[in-house]
Amino acid sequence: MAASTAPSSLSFFSSSIFLSSANQNSKLFCNWKPNSFKPQSKPLSISSQLATLPVLSFTGEKVGETVLDLKSAPPETARAVVHRAIITDQQNKRRGTASTLTRAEVSGGGRKPYQQKKTGKARRGSMRTPLRPGGGVVFGPKPRDWSIKINRKEKRLAISTAVASAAVNTIVVEDFGDKFEKPKTKEFIAALKRWGIDPKEKSLFLMTEVSDNVRLSSRNIGTLKLLTPRTLNLFDILNSDKLVLTPAAVDYLNERYGINYEEGIEDEEEEEEEELEGEEEEEVVHLFTWDV
Repeated sequence: MAASTAPSSLSFFSSSIFLSSANQNSKLFCNWKPNSFKPQSKPLSISSQLATLPVLSFTGEKVGETVLDLKSAPPETARAVVHRAIITDQQNKRRGTASTLTRAEVSGGGRKPYQQKKTGKARRGSMRTPLRPGGGVVFGPKPRDWSIKINRKEKRLAISTAVASAAVNTIVVEDFGDKFEKPKTKEFIAALKRWGIDPKEKSLFLMTEVSDNVRLSSRNIGTLKLLTPRTLNLFDILNSDKLVLTPAAVDYLNERYGINYEEGIEDEEEEEEEELEGEEEEEVVHLFTWDV
């Protein structure tokens, strides 16, 4: 099953849900006048994006359709919500362990290198001045905490908005975990072509369970990302050209990011995981500063 045309990228600046918002924002600022902003009469509400996705078999034949019903931010705020979430994810990955030595922390430099006058050279009081190699660093980086906070509801809304905007380039494939008898990259590439996916395009697979043969068969494909619900993140969604789901993954998305989702035990577990990650990062930074 060959692909007819190359799908448009799902990058942050090319998704349709963000392009409409960008055009509206440009018109807004072009026509801006002092005191022209007025409070909105109605608060912006969260809508539901309903999309019908084709279901393909392992051989590439269409065997049915399924529905993806996710929460989505209004076009006026979708770009800002996704932007805030992606900036938070990228900034929270920073370790904050970069450190340099000032001239007071560099060893040596206690003796004046040469006399003040009669040398014809610039006067020096220490060999550890920032003006010389091996000296201290002026305004260099020091260990710091780069992490910023985002509400769980806002982060979840950003992910569901990004997935909803990628529905145009999304397909559903029947579970193929038992189709690979042994790890074989060539067979996985052949399956991609049967599903209408160009191996040179960036593709994202979301599966609830990943067998060893599937993982080993796909790990040598540089343009492919294989994620589970635990590793699902906003950057990989926006950075992919094609999104491939399994029926179990569709059910998970509808349940987790759907309009009828109710907070419960999963939110408490997610909060505990975030607290543990924060404690681990603080311990790493503390140990690094202690060694320095």
